[in-house]
Amino acid sequence: MSVDSKYIHPCTLEAAYEVASNLRPEDLQEAVEGHGIQPTIDIPIASQKGFCVYFTVPNGETAGICGINDGEIWMLCTPAIHKYPVTFAREAKRFIDSRPERILYNVVDKRNIVHLKLLKFLGFKFIREVPFGPNQLPFIEFCKCVLP
Repeated sequence: MSVDSKYIHPCTLEAAYEVASNLRPEDLQEAVEGHGIQPTIDIPIASQKGFCVYFTVPNGETAGICGINDGEIWMLCTPAIHKYPVTFAREAKRFIDSRPERILYNVVDKRNIVHLKLLKFLGFKFIREVPFGPNQLPFIEFCKCVLP
C-alpha cells in the first residue's frame, strides 16, 4: 500500500462484509436503490477487484471501504465516521492524495449529502446531474484529474 497511516488498511473480505453489514442509512439507500445491489454480497465481491482499502477510526471501529478500479472510485461508510469526522476526512484525503491515477471518477447519489461534502473536501469536481441505476435516481457525476 502506498500510504502510511494507522487508519488505512489493505481490504479484507471480513472488513468488506463488516462495512456492508453496517452501512450508514444514506449509503445503504444509495447502494440498494441507486445501484440495485445486495450490499452483503456485492460489496465483498467488489472489494476484490482493483485496489481496495478499509478505514478505521481512533476507537478501532471500521469506518468505511474505498475501491479503485481503472480510475473508477467508490466508497461506502458506516456510522463510525460521525464519531471522528475530522480524522476520517483527513485520512480519506491522505489516501486520495497518495493515488497514482491521473483521473478518478464515478457517480454519487444526490441525496447522500455527507458524501457530497466529503467529495468536495477531497478535491473532486461535480460535472452534471444524471438519472442513474435501476430506479433512474438523480446522481451526480464527479471526477478529479491530477496532472503529471
